[in-house]
Amino acid sequence: MKFKAKPNYKNMRKIVVLAMALTFTSVSMISCKKDIDKLGKSVMNLGSANEANAIIDFNNNFLDSYKSTSKHIESILKYADEATVKAKGGNVMIMPIVIGSMDYSFGKIKDIPSGFGKDKAAIEADFKIYKNKKESIEKKFEELKSYMNSEDYKDDKGARAETITKEIETEAQALFISGENIVAKIKPATDAAEEVILKDHPMKEYIISSKNVMNSLDSNIDVLDKQYSGKFNEAEAQKKYDELAKAVEANSKLEFTVKDPQYAYKKSLFESFNKTASSFLDTYRKLIRDSKGTGKISDSDISQIDSEYESVLNSYNSFVK
Repeated sequence: MKFKAKPNYKNMRKIVVLAMALTFTSVSMISCKKDIDKLGKSVMNLGSANEANAIIDFNNNFLDSYKSTSKHIESILKYADEATVKAKGGNVMIMPIVIGSMDYSFGKIKDIPSGFGKDKAAIEADFKIYKNKKESIEKKFEELKSYMNSEDYKDDKGARAETITKEIETEAQALFISGENIVAKIKPATDAAEEVILKDHPMKEYIISSKNVMNSLDSNIDVLDKQYSGKFNEAEAQKKYDELAKAVEANSKLEFTVKDPQYAYKKSLFESFNKTASSFLDTYRKLIRDSKGTGKISDSDISQIDSEYESVLNSYNSFVK
C-alpha cells in the first residue's frame, strides 16, 4: 500500500507550478492526528482496514491524477498563449511541445468510497466537474492545434485562437478549483484512515515524524507562493523557516531501529529523506538572503525552491511507499 503526500498546485499562470502538495506533491499523506477521534471511529465503524484502504486508494489515485493532469494542463496553457501570439502576427520561433497526458491513475477511480460519509456527495460533484473539464480541455486543445496546423489564423487574424485560449483558461480554472476542493474534502477521512492503517505499523514513529516535516514544508511553500506573487516578508519567511528547521532536526535525530526484514532497508531511504530536507533548508536560506535585498522573490530562486521541493517530495514518497 502507498501513502502519498499532497502535491502543491497553486497558480496555473506562474513560472513554476509549486507542486505537487499536489500541495500537489502526487503523493498521498501519512497524517498527523487531526479530528482523529471522531473520524477514526467513523472509518473503523465502516469496515476498519478494508474501508480505510479504499479511502487511501482513492486518495492516492486522485492525487496522482491531479499531479499529472495539472502538469499537462500547464503545458497546454503555455501552448495556447504562444498560439495566440503567433496567430495574431507575433514572433514565435518555436511553439511549445505538449506531451500527451500520462494520467494512468484516473482510470483506476471507479467510484467514491462510502467512507467519506457526509462529504461523499460533494466529492462526487467536484469529481464530475474535474472529469468533464479534463475532457473539455483536451477537445479544445485538439481544436486549437488543428487551427494552428492548418494556419486558419490567416483567415481571421487570430481571433479564433484568442477565443479558444480564453475558453481553455476558463476550463482550467474550474478544473483546478474542483481539484483543490476534492483535496480539501478527502484529507480528514484520509488522515483518519491512515491512522487506522498505521496503528500497529513498525515504522509509525518515523512515518508520522516525516509527515510533520512535509506538513511544515507545505506550509512554507504556501507562504513563499503568496510572497512570490507580492512583496517579500522576511519576518514571516524566517519564522516559517525556523519551524521547518525544527521539524527536520527532530526527524534527523530519530534513530531508525526497525529490525523487521520487510522494512529494515527503509533506513537508507529515511536518511536520504532527511538529507534532501536539509538541502531544501540550504536553498531556503539563500532565497531569504537574496529576497531581503530586493524585496522580491526572484524567478530563479522560486525555481530552485520548486526543484528542491520535488526532491524532498520524491524522497518522502520513496520512504513511505
